[in-house]
Amino acid sequence: MDESADALTGTDRVKADAARRGIAVEIVERPAADSLDGAARLLGLSPGDIVKSLVVKRHDGDFLFALIPGDRQISWPKLRALVGVNKLSMPHQDVALEATGYERGTITPLGSTTAWPVYVDASLEGRVALGAGAHGHSAFVDAAELAKGLDATVADISDPLPPRD
Repeated sequence: MDESADALTGTDRVKADAARRGIAVEIVERPAADSLDGAARLLGLSPGDIVKSLVVKRHDGDFLFALIPGDRQISWPKLRALVGVNKLSMPHQDVALEATGYERGTITPLGSTTAWPVYVDASLEGRVALGAGAHGHSAFVDAAELAKGLDATVADISDPLPPRD
């Protein structure tokens, strides 16, 4: 992102970056949600149609984005093998904010202050919602268009969530 991006709001950064990449995006306002399931209900989606944009720290200090369906979890062994490293971790939310310019719950690769590599789970398809750079907003995009526009690596990088008690 260029320095003029600093003056833009999070949603403006998302819109500008999506337009630059040729990705059609619709940003909608929504009431606050206390969980991913709650956000899905508010948006009329299934949890699998909500994308978790995870900031992952590499052992060398760089980062990457892992985009995972809301009803799945990141598979560390699969992602490590794909990236070709033996250590990855989830950074503290303050570190993720510094790496992306977005707070937890608003994170998206679109408009990130640094264009980190993006890995998209192969099970993401169709119209999905993800963080829009600001609380109380969601960005709707086509998953294949998002992956193409971000020049993402698409692969199996997730596992089903364990059953709830």
